Amino acid sequence: MNKKNKQPWIEVYYKPGLSMNDAELDDFTGKIKKTAQFCFTSLPDYQVMRGTREELSDKVIAVAWSNSDRSQVDGFCSSVLLPVERIGEVLHLGLTCVRPEARSRGLTHVLIHKAVASQLLRTSPLIGKLWISNCAAVLSSLVNVAVYFENVYPSPFHRSRKTNEHVMISDAINRYHRDKMYINREAEFDPDDFIFRGSVNGTVFQKDSSDCTYHHRNKILNRYYQHLMDFNRGDEILQIGYASTFAAIRHMLRINNRRIHSSYLEVPVHTRGRMAQTA
Repeated sequence: MNKKNKQPWIEVYYKPGLSMNDAELDDFTGKIKKTAQFCFTSLPDYQVMRGTREELSDKVIAVAWSNSDRSQVDGFCSSVLLPVERIGEVLHLGLTCVRPEARSRGLTHVLIHKAVASQLLRTSPLIGKLWISNCAAVLSSLVNVAVYFENVYPSPFHRSRKTNEHVMISDAINRYHRDKMYINREAEFDPDDFIFRGSVNGTVFQKDSSDCTYHHRNKILNRYYQHLMDFNRGDEILQIGYASTFAAIRHMLRINNRRIHSSYLEVPVHTRGRMAQTA
């Protein structure tokens, strides 16, 4: 079979820190780290890279194995369940890494879909919704979240208004969950635009803004998010929205039938400099 067209062997692990024994945890996180090394010059001290039972006890991890013997991780999406008072658990989309030889298979998209869909089915399978968060300066990540999830703020598809739920979730993240999302303690949070100012400045997540590897193919949508951030400072945008059964289907089929609000079509780009990878 052509490796490019090979179907991934994907499994979703729900809070593996609560179910795996010590040897299983060490083996699992060791294989995760080997794949993460293809995405970072040095592994950041957070998330699954810490390899502790505590860190793996609030994660929903979708893993694409190279084959059924689980000898190698081709890619993974490690999402985090964040407790928010009066909301419940919010799924932070977290960290996604894919080996270079597997990137042509669209694994990033598939892994995120699997993680979100599994949690949606576990908590709100029919008419409910699952609140999600994303914090990034990678334009492709920001655009894809805006395209495939519901009522995302900030978003170029409509003049979205922050609901009480958006505010409560963003406030909880700002106050209690920075470490889970690799947000600098000194970063200033802008509650109007949902931006962490200087969040990843000088870290392994910061990239050159001219590197189109991290751009979305839609230049208009790129420009909307570029306008909000100062890349030299290391800003990141916090996105809050929710997943539903309809959103999960649209994400799986990659359906984008939304129209950009007319006022955003000619947004000037004021920012220049460096761009960060998804955190």
